[in-house]
Amino acid sequence: MNDDVVVLRYGHRPGRDDRMTTHVGLTARALGADRVILPDNAGQSAETIRDITDRFGGPFAVELRDDQRAFTRNWGGTVAHLTMYGERVQDVEADIRADSVGDGTRLLVVVGGEKVPFDFYEEADYNVGVTNQPHSEVAGLAVFLDRLFDGEELERDWEGADRVVVPQETGKRVVDPEDAGAGDAE
Repeated sequence: MNDDVVVLRYGHRPGRDDRMTTHVGLTARALGADRVILPDNAGQSAETIRDITDRFGGPFAVELRDDQRAFTRNWGGTVAHLTMYGERVQDVEADIRADSVGDGTRLLVVVGGEKVPFDFYEEADYNVGVTNQPHSEVAGLAVFLDRLFDGEELERDWEGADRVVVPQETGKRVVDPEDAGAGDAE
């Protein structure tokens, strides 16, 4: 499995952040990251993300860690910290892409869930703001990953899926992967 783009969700307040932490992981998976690292107290979120990956395909890995600050400090690649106080994404996206996509250099994307210690700002290669306005960290991650990959992540093929969503104008259609093309000629 490739491990070029990893999303680290810093902090998790059980009960308060469960849905948001889960959505950070699902967004990371759906929009091109290879792995998400969650705080060790976010086990339910990890299980939900693993379940979605098992059902809708991967590869994508989920890891629980209690040493997020040390992990970030020891990361062997580029670190982009998403914060509304950072440089505008449109001003730094090309530099981040050049530093970290496709040349074997790994990218760690830090997404805060509670007050982020100042050392994250100091140790990051890039502090990146999407709009520099208060908004959801899930929205910020989605915009960042889409810009990072120039939209190519939307064409990804999913391995090992036991179900596939068939795009259509109205309604919902989820089928076995072998049946995904069935009815296209209708």
